Amino acid sequence: MPIRTNRGRAAVYRRIWGWPLRSTTHLVVAIVVFVGLVVATGILVPKLAGDKPPATPSVAGQQSTTSSSRPDGKGPGAPASPLPTRLSEPLRTPTTAPPAPEALALIKQWATTWTNHPDGMTPQQWLDNLRPLTTEEYLPTLATVDLANIPASKVTGEPATTESFTTSVEAEIATDGPKLKITAVKTNVGWRVSAYDRVG
Repeated sequence: MPIRTNRGRAAVYRRIWGWPLRSTTHLVVAIVVFVGLVVATGILVPKLAGDKPPATPSVAGQQSTTSSSRPDGKGPGAPASPLPTRLSEPLRTPTTAPPAPEALALIKQWATTWTNHPDGMTPQQWLDNLRPLTTEEYLPTLATVDLANIPASKVTGEPATTESFTTSVEAEIATDGPKLKITAVKTNVGWRVSAYDRVG
């Protein structure tokens, strides 16, 4: 006769779970049965599932591996050897030449303009006077000059060449203050001053 009430089912469950605790023999038998079920499950489940054979590499993969490991190192995977660096043309050294008269005249004119900073002249006016005699690249450097730090008011000598090439001339010129060393370079618009420094 089937059990129709919850109380009846609970009584049956208590009897089943309480059976191993009634005696030591019941407990040992219950443990042996449980271990046997676990072992049987571990053996049967892998057999029922079946082991899949390992996948074999594809032919394309074998060909790729073979071609990339050629002994001559010419396969697609071989590292490219660095090409030697070669100059297309030898470095050109400046060609010495007698100083161009135009360059020396420019150097004297530039020095005269540099020393001309009377009271009341603004730095911008002084820079504008030097602009047509100076390269565009050097003008920002001259824009930082403080006129109060120019200890000369006139040129007192002629340019003396120290270096002369076909495209540049360097000369020293005396003032009533420090001697100036001025570099003039040949540009597409004529000779222009590209640098100067004080000597002594």
